Amino acid sequence: MRGALGVIIGCALGWAHAAVLPVPVGRVLDGHGISADDVSIVVQALDSDEPALSHLADEPRNPASVMKLLTTWAALEILGPAYTWTTEVYFDGEFDGATLDGDLVLKGYGDPYLVLEEFWKLLRALRRMGLEEITGDLVIDDSYFAVEEDDPGAFDGQPFRAYNVLPNALLVNFQAVNFQFFVDARSGGIRVATEPSLSNLDVRNRVGIADGPCRGYQAGISLFVVGEDLSAVDLGGAFPRRCGSYALTRSVLRHDTYAYGLFESLWTELGGRFDGTLRKGVVAADRKPAMTWRSPPLGDVIRSINKNSNNVMTRQLLYTLGAEQLGAPGTRAHGVEVVEAFLATKGFDVDPLVIDNGSGLSRRGRVTARLLVDLLRAAAESPFAPEFMSSLSLGGLDGTTRRRFNGRAGTLHVKTGRLDHVSALAGYVRAASGAPVVVTILVNSENAHRGPGQELEEAVVEWAHGAL
Repeated sequence: MRGALGVIIGCALGWAHAAVLPVPVGRVLDGHGISADDVSIVVQALDSDEPALSHLADEPRNPASVMKLLTTWAALEILGPAYTWTTEVYFDGEFDGATLDGDLVLKGYGDPYLVLEEFWKLLRALRRMGLEEITGDLVIDDSYFAVEEDDPGAFDGQPFRAYNVLPNALLVNFQAVNFQFFVDARSGGIRVATEPSLSNLDVRNRVGIADGPCRGYQAGISLFVVGEDLSAVDLGGAFPRRCGSYALTRSVLRHDTYAYGLFESLWTELGGRFDGTLRKGVVAADRKPAMTWRSPPLGDVIRSINKNSNNVMTRQLLYTLGAEQLGAPGTRAHGVEVVEAFLATKGFDVDPLVIDNGSGLSRRGRVTARLLVDLLRAAAESPFAPEFMSSLSLGGLDGTTRRRFNGRAGTLHVKTGRLDHVSALAGYVRAASGAPVVVTILVNSENAHRGPGQELEEAVVEWAHGAL
């Protein structure tokens, strides 16, 4: 009764910015010592013009990865769910049906999903065209984006973490390598495999083996990416024998050298011949490509972005918006301008908004709970509502909430976010009455990311499920 009564009194007195919180929510705050001033909560039925619960709805807060909702919805509305990215292939020389006497040129347009399998299929398509031998070089044109960011470790000092990879118009496989460690039964040592295999990556394995339980940071393995061109990886430490196997992922090389190394490895595997080097170049605007490769449609791509909270893909998408709407080359600033302008045309208050890189992997990002709720309500009325909603994590079933909300499996489509001292959730909840409800929770409080934030989110979702 206290929670419901608090809401009624708050509305009657015109408390637009805060409300007495439901008892279960207040209990979580009290139990973890979280100030109510550090939390924004809005719960509103889709068919209601007024929220059932509104607490500090207009306070700008860091939403962490919930920021991806703004970028993906804007992209879906502006570009449409059928939008695809292209990667163009040019033959810079004479092609006799088997041999290209010249250079092979790859021009990228920001495809965020040019993963290992897609790149392999692109090269396989060239083999089907009859191309066997390339006498010249691999030329990469990544001029469609102008990336003003130059430090992948600017966010947290971890430049080789896969989530910190910077945008690039020809980004291949997220510039990532999965290092797999195995105890070799024959030699008794540690065997290292990489996926994918890169012809120009020097992996120096000095990992020892240790007895004892399987534990410790990175299972006792140290990994350092070294060299001016970031083309070598030094592996050390002692790997516990009882682990059996272990894997970790890091970004290596540069955008262009990664693409070159993967091209050379895969082309050889496919039976092609190539002895050239890597060069950068720009394709003349009037040239026609020999082949054009297309990405999956945007409607599919945003599922990978939102369900798995992929920062790299989101940043690619923001640059794409800038290029498509304001002209190439795409930039972060232009992408932000496009998203803000779109939201403003929808009548949203963008003054407190700080999009930064569009992914939420930022200390600067700010958004209000009110804007998120307004966005979610507008998205639910959009012709593309099915595509947008299906991109969100299904509570208890997949994505970032596959191990959460098990008791409510199938009743939530939500986006979550977490950074140090930040925890957030926004999305759709189906109440016990069957009513669709929009819920947003933003927590910016000391150690919120360590569990208290999630506990608070679950309390709000449970209250919304039962109260509406």
